[in-house]
Amino acid sequence: MYLSETLKRTFERVTGRGRPSVRKARAAVTLHKPQTVTFKDDGSIPNNPLPVVIYREAVRLDRAADPAAIFEALFAANGWGSSWRNGIYSYVHYHSMIHEVLGIARGRGRVRLGGDKGEEFDIAAGDVLVLPAGTGHENLMASEDFLVVGAYPPAGEYDECRGSKAEHDKALKSIPKVPLPQADPVTGKAGPLLALWRG
Repeated sequence: MYLSETLKRTFERVTGRGRPSVRKARAAVTLHKPQTVTFKDDGSIPNNPLPVVIYREAVRLDRAADPAAIFEALFAANGWGSSWRNGIYSYVHYHSMIHEVLGIARGRGRVRLGGDKGEEFDIAAGDVLVLPAGTGHENLMASEDFLVVGAYPPAGEYDECRGSKAEHDKALKSIPKVPLPQADPVTGKAGPLLALWRG
């Protein structure tokens, strides 16, 4: 799937065909009150005092020729870039130096957030998860057509940590230094993320 989605994305970028406008991407947003959940450091996965923010059915994708492109346009318009298309790794991992947004473009899945002692969530096309740096996440199961678009705010550096003691000790120092994003990846500067993370 990763290869076919990469080819599709490249074709859209080169030709412009199938790429939605920012206006069309913003029009697909149907934001509801977000769900928030906070996870404590479990000794292996540091997590973050900031809450994970889950937007259920945040983006209407039923008429989209390429649902992933809707998320890419939306995230980019709100300053979240370096996007990718794939699934979610089936092992627990986290990013200690950057926040991450995950838009579910197709299918359904079940993820565990917060590490082995965290919570399980069922997710489906149209949902968006915003993970503060340090949040453990892994895919427990997914439909065959499961497709995710991930992106990152401009400040921060991508890394992948899997829960070793050395990573944990380093992450405890780096996580508090990760800058807050300047905009909500779904709704921009007026979105609820900023209030939730600065409040």
